[in-house]
Amino acid sequence: MSTLQKTDLSIFRKYCARPERIVWAVAEYKGKRSICPLGWKMNTSASPPMMAISVAPSRFTHSLIVKSGEFVLAWPGEDLAETTLFCGTCSGRYVDKIKEAKLSVVQGEYVKAPLIQECIANLECRLTGQLTTGDHTIFVGEIMAVWVNEKPKRLLCSIDRSAGYDFLLEKKGYRFGVIKI
Repeated sequence: MSTLQKTDLSIFRKYCARPERIVWAVAEYKGKRSICPLGWKMNTSASPPMMAISVAPSRFTHSLIVKSGEFVLAWPGEDLAETTLFCGTCSGRYVDKIKEAKLSVVQGEYVKAPLIQECIANLECRLTGQLTTGDHTIFVGEIMAVWVNEKPKRLLCSIDRSAGYDFLLEKKGYRFGVIKI
């Protein structure tokens, strides 16, 4: 039987932080739009259905969510690893990530932020609350509509070096893969 040992947060993250399913927060306000890849998201309510995401205030997408009061959550598949890296390493303040990545947008029914055609799923969310938590803001959105791609793929993950993953990409300090089936 093992015994518990007190340690620091970095050791905990080594064992428990992966895999992180990646989701894109997509936001738009007054013609400006952006995509912010995130690992921090969770279901928060079944009735009404709600999701929470955590975004740093320094991110351009953060200000778009605050100003618009809405966002789309889009789940990228394994074919979008390079695009996820691109969207996570440049700022939407200076680059139209959707245009540069040649992504196809679809207008949803409830929010102005675009759905991303290439993603496995898109959720239209209306902001219902936010909470500042240290260096991030937790945004809670009520899910207004759910869209699923007809051609499902494996979900993109932020991974570590352990077994159990099909490795896809490692660049700029990021490592992406999918869980082996």
